[in-house]
Amino acid sequence: MSDVQSDVQTFLDRLAERNAERHETQGPEPTWIAARRQAGAARFEALGFPTRRDEAWKYTDVRAIARGDFALAANAEFSPASAAALTLPIDAYRLTFVDGVFSAPLSQIEELPAGVALLPLSQALEENHETVGGPLGRLTGVEFSPFSALNTAFMEEGAVLRLAPGTVVEKPIVLQFLSRAGERPVMSHPRILIQAAGRSQATVIEHHIGEESAANFTNLVAEVMLDRGAILTHYKLQEAPLADLHVASIHVEQGRDSTYTSFNLNLGGGLVRTDLISELNGQGATANFYGLFYGQGRQHVDSHTLANHNAPHTYSNENYKGILDDRAHGVFNGKVVVKRDSQKIEGYQSNANLLLSDRAEIDAKPELEIYADDVKCSHGTTTGQLDQEAIFALRTRGIDRQTARGLLTLAFAGEVLEEVDLDAVAERVERAVAGKLPERFNLAGLVETAVALGDE
Repeated sequence: MSDVQSDVQTFLDRLAERNAERHETQGPEPTWIAARRQAGAARFEALGFPTRRDEAWKYTDVRAIARGDFALAANAEFSPASAAALTLPIDAYRLTFVDGVFSAPLSQIEELPAGVALLPLSQALEENHETVGGPLGRLTGVEFSPFSALNTAFMEEGAVLRLAPGTVVEKPIVLQFLSRAGERPVMSHPRILIQAAGRSQATVIEHHIGEESAANFTNLVAEVMLDRGAILTHYKLQEAPLADLHVASIHVEQGRDSTYTSFNLNLGGGLVRTDLISELNGQGATANFYGLFYGQGRQHVDSHTLANHNAPHTYSNENYKGILDDRAHGVFNGKVVVKRDSQKIEGYQSNANLLLSDRAEIDAKPELEIYADDVKCSHGTTTGQLDQEAIFALRTRGIDRQTARGLLTLAFAGEVLEEVDLDAVAERVERAVAGKLPERFNLAGLVETAVALGDE
């Protein structure tokens, strides 16, 4: 048996073990779920793990995942005090998962407003599997990637959010994923399903964080469906421990006049890969992709985005910033596709990267694929280092070198952070990127200072 086959077989054996445990404790599961699970396992077995010979994975080596001996979590035990220290300090509705297992004690979903259904996937399947089963897997099926197939094979927990027509959720909804440090690493395969009916509006914060020495593997699939006029702001705040492995696929379907705004904020994890795809299917649909990835040590952060303009009069705007220190490696592959007859669309894409070390590395590949002639599209990427003259200018003002580096680094990130409306999220990012700065500095003043220095 080859190494690749052996790696795949280990995951299939783990699936067989979990299926046997599930059958003993819960009895046979619904036929349609079992069939999808089998389809996912078969597709994963046929594909195997991606290698660097695959174009979409040419810069990302997943052998750390393929060769990992991961168990499946048996419970959601987590110290309330430890969870409180990791929880984002924000007034919100909250679903919490520990190594992929739902934790009711750490969740706050009481007094949900009318028109909002928020519950763990396992409960949604038990209470109304027909409503959930139809859309589940429609956008991200087993064919999308080996990891989506693997997620389908193991799929049993996650979050379901449904918004009734015209519902406006005033407080954010937090989907919190906690990673524990244990004697043996574990894997989880969460599934997120969001269905926003016409003219509904909500903010969802997907937050990944854990105990410092955790070394687990998360393989997440999120499917987002926006009906006419729906508005969804989706924050993905990734602060996983540096030994954690994280793969995520986010697939969005947008109806007429809908707006989807993504903030993909990657601050942690040893190996991180995120695929973000939006299908702009209705006229007037808008997709905004804002991204910021920060890597240090030997972190590897890979961001792939795709905006499919499938209808005329659609709009997409993308701005991704990368900051890399030490021997960190970043990947940005953004693509805008304009389908035939999708006239009068606008698609803009920008990627800028800052290398804080001579050993840091970035691979950037912005792409445009246009099959219509009445369009406005642009893309570009830049990579550079901190301006030493600006550092010197700050130091002449009595600012030490470390603080000067932090200020200028934060100024670089400012264009993305200015779009973040949630202070609790922005503060997490600012602290990670720039460290603890003196109280007299704030983001607005920082940007003004950076501009003034550039004019001198």
